[in-house]
Amino acid sequence: MEFRFSDNLKNMKPSEIRELLKYASNKNLISFGGGMPNPLTFPMAELKGIMDDVMDNYGALALQYGNTGGMNELKTEIKRLVNETEKIASSESEILVTSGSQQGLYELAKIFVNPGDVIITEEPTYVGAISAFDANKAEMHSIPMDSNGIRTDLVEEEVRKLVAAGRKPKFIYTIPTFQNPTGITMSLDRRKHLIEISQEYQIPLVEDNPYGELRYSGQRIPAMKSLDRDVIYLGTFSKIMCPGLRMGFTIGPEAFIGKVNLLKQALDLSSSTFSQFVAWQYLARNMVSKQIPKTVELYRKKRDIMLKALEEEFPEGSSWSRPDGGMFLWATVDSRINTTDLLPEAIQAGVAYVSGNAFSPARMQGSSMRLNFTFSEDDQIREGIRRLGTLISKKMEILETQ
Repeated sequence: MEFRFSDNLKNMKPSEIRELLKYASNKNLISFGGGMPNPLTFPMAELKGIMDDVMDNYGALALQYGNTGGMNELKTEIKRLVNETEKIASSESEILVTSGSQQGLYELAKIFVNPGDVIITEEPTYVGAISAFDANKAEMHSIPMDSNGIRTDLVEEEVRKLVAAGRKPKFIYTIPTFQNPTGITMSLDRRKHLIEISQEYQIPLVEDNPYGELRYSGQRIPAMKSLDRDVIYLGTFSKIMCPGLRMGFTIGPEAFIGKVNLLKQALDLSSSTFSQFVAWQYLARNMVSKQIPKTVELYRKKRDIMLKALEEEFPEGSSWSRPDGGMFLWATVDSRINTTDLLPEAIQAGVAYVSGNAFSPARMQGSSMRLNFTFSEDDQIREGIRRLGTLISKKMEILETQ
């Protein structure tokens, strides 16, 4: 039988990160490619106790179909969490529980975007966002970043051009705190300017904040959602609890949440009821405040190990970000080296990363790579960076002879 697939699939491409998983069985491979939390941060005993209690006390409900928008008890705890951690004021009617924040990204694009509509992103940006936006046939206009985050002057310039051409962007998407993939944090002035642009041109502003609690140095900067209630905010339990239960949430104006709720009915009816009960109890018992300090201590050490290894092993002319938090470093090497082409050689040498262009809607990051420092063991970080530095140095020696 010949299957005739829809045109929607033409825009969907395999993720380089997912492709790297095929090498996961290679015990000699040190991978900086995934965005996986370290299993040492999973509160195993606490979650087991919570799950036992859920089954003992709420089993008949926890194993049943759930409300599409999410459990009210969980939404109340999410409201408390974001108020305590980010000073975000919200109501239960402005919160929708999602099956991971990735679902929130897909829903966002599905609701706002018609094929060919323009959206604005950072350059580079999260590969999962690119996948979600591509799946909905959005035209991504990516705006360069510097050490203070997205260049909001260039955002405003691009918005003016697009509005003048009758193509006002459907939304602006940003990860302002410990950005994936660069690790950069947007300054407060840039955040305020982005809000001004959003308000002046009436363009929804989307703030994705998966890593906000993973701060190892520097001062906390207010979430944009705390400065403007109209901002759409995406959050996740993957970094503060564990990713396997697939729990996330979206906070936004009621009119927007109502449309997301309608779409979610078609996607999965509701997120896992059992996972919601577990997340509810995890928050209600204030496990976040007990777990996050342990996670921060572990990840700070690993970040520092990778930074030191890069200084010792990467060739002169290379550069990298020095993030105050999150899970990633962004390294850039000699412009003559294409990190996509280099990846098979790196895997052969026993180390993996994600090439820069995987995060680039404009394909402008050919000499960069994202390095995850949270998952590998300390000695693996040192050895993996040594292998990578040796490979890049040899590649540059070859280039110098040509």
